[in-house]
Amino acid sequence: MRHPKIFSLIAGLFLSSGFAYADTLQDVDLYEAGGNYYCYPWLNQIPPSETPAPEGYEPFHLEHYSRHGSRWHIGNGNYDIPYEILTKAKAQGKLTPLGEKVLSATIEVRDEFKKGRDGELSDKGAWQHQGIGKRMAKRYPQIFNPEANIDARSTIVIRSILSMFNGLNGIKSVVPEIAIKTDASEADMWYMNYSDTLGWKIKSEADRKYLWDFEKRHENKGEYLSKIFNDPVYARDSVGAKLFNPLFSLLVNTQSHSDQPWLMNEVFSEEEARERWLCRNANWFFQGGNSALTDHHMPFSQANLLVNIIESADSAVVSPKQSANLRYGHDTIIMPLTCLLELDGFGEEINDLEELGERGWHDYMVVPMGANIQIVFYRPKADAKSSPDEVLVKVLLNEKECTLPLDRENGPYYKWTDFRKYYLDKINKEKERV
Repeated sequence: MRHPKIFSLIAGLFLSSGFAYADTLQDVDLYEAGGNYYCYPWLNQIPPSETPAPEGYEPFHLEHYSRHGSRWHIGNGNYDIPYEILTKAKAQGKLTPLGEKVLSATIEVRDEFKKGRDGELSDKGAWQHQGIGKRMAKRYPQIFNPEANIDARSTIVIRSILSMFNGLNGIKSVVPEIAIKTDASEADMWYMNYSDTLGWKIKSEADRKYLWDFEKRHENKGEYLSKIFNDPVYARDSVGAKLFNPLFSLLVNTQSHSDQPWLMNEVFSEEEARERWLCRNANWFFQGGNSALTDHHMPFSQANLLVNIIESADSAVVSPKQSANLRYGHDTIIMPLTCLLELDGFGEEINDLEELGERGWHDYMVVPMGANIQIVFYRPKADAKSSPDEVLVKVLLNEKECTLPLDRENGPYYKWTDFRKYYLDKINKEKERV
């Protein structure tokens, strides 16, 4: 896959406010229009380089949360609906040559899915996490060493568990003798995959009040149908709107596999893809974004996770040993956590869904397959008993250094005590409010 423009290095990256990357709607390409199906950008490319640590400092601890890697679709609909519609059209001689090609690809992909691949990790998903793990170990050899305390946990979903073990295999490829504790238990789901009842209620109400009308304004007009069906009356009366979403989802997710055909550019125009992406992006905004439309609550759906991260780091900061806490889960957690942390401006308040595309609030920047947040801790070299006041942190979103809503100590490095106070105060204020 080509190097994504959205992650290219930009002079003056570390802004005091606003989105660090301000893609407009016209910048969204056919791959990125997949949103949370977008293949992790560093599968075949080198991530951005990191800013050297301040003089005299070295990394000693890492807190991490990652989404599983690329996967098969969950549920039959995205495979069965296109198959049934296209098969019926073929029997009546209604497919164009491209329609025949799309049906052939649909059959091929669906047949493999039907073997029992529902929601499972793909080959690319495994490769993504192997690469992420290998790069973590190479970037931070002071942390990933045979004497370090490394703890890895996953949600109880198999694609997350396999992502964890592929990530750990990547680490072990660099440090074969490293010992890593692993677990995947319901006991950790209260922070690893918390389902916020209040949040879901707020989102459901916002969907009804705002999102459904927004989707109607951007619904597909059916231009693609003439490329697949040779009879416009048949396409209008027998197919209509019911094919668009499942076929789009099926085709855009072929980027999650190494052996599936890419037909998006033949079937859908970039304008169609962007309009559809706008709707899904707005849905993701209601999942985790900061807005009066969702009572400013959605980022706080993952307060449990952030508190767990902070408390885990508290233990690491007072320990002389190097350590890492690795967590493997889901996009529905990464998105609100990113907004709660306000990484690269993703915590900015937006109250008009029509502004999202132009203002740079783009879901694929946050939750591609394999998405991850790494919080790296630094202290003075050869000083394992340093004060928490001396500890610095930096945050990487998908292996790119991020801005935080704090005063910077040095480049992308912030004081741990400032980090800790800001976010705990923020969470406590929300608890008092609701």
